[in-house]
Amino acid sequence: MSSPIKNQINTIFVHVSDLSKSVEWYARLLGETYEPSEVSEPVFKMKINHHTGLTLDAGPKVEKKIINPSLYPLFNFHTDNIHDSYEFVKDIGYQIDSEIVEFDDFSFFTIKDPNQHIIMICTG
Repeated sequence: MSSPIKNQINTIFVHVSDLSKSVEWYARLLGETYEPSEVSEPVFKMKINHHTGLTLDAGPKVEKKIINPSLYPLFNFHTDNIHDSYEFVKDIGYQIDSEIVEFDDFSFFTIKDPNQHIIMICTG
């Protein structure tokens, strides 16, 4: 059966409590620049690639979001070099959630963002 829903992820929403702090955190992690003056609640759309976006969502200005982070990774960012990525994250002082786990065909480690969301960095 044909589906009108495309086999494509356009945007991942990450719910955050402090939009400015989260934009800075994700931009630094990805080596991206942004204009702080363009960060305006309730959401900020990070530029990722031509298909997938990352939207940081702080919710309505009149309501402070209560964040309940998952015990498992929300999504992953790809890397070609797991060891360089691990050292980079360590050097910039980000919270490492797990050490590098290596398999024959891929490797990963996890970090936590300012809201304690677990994000995987992975080669596979």
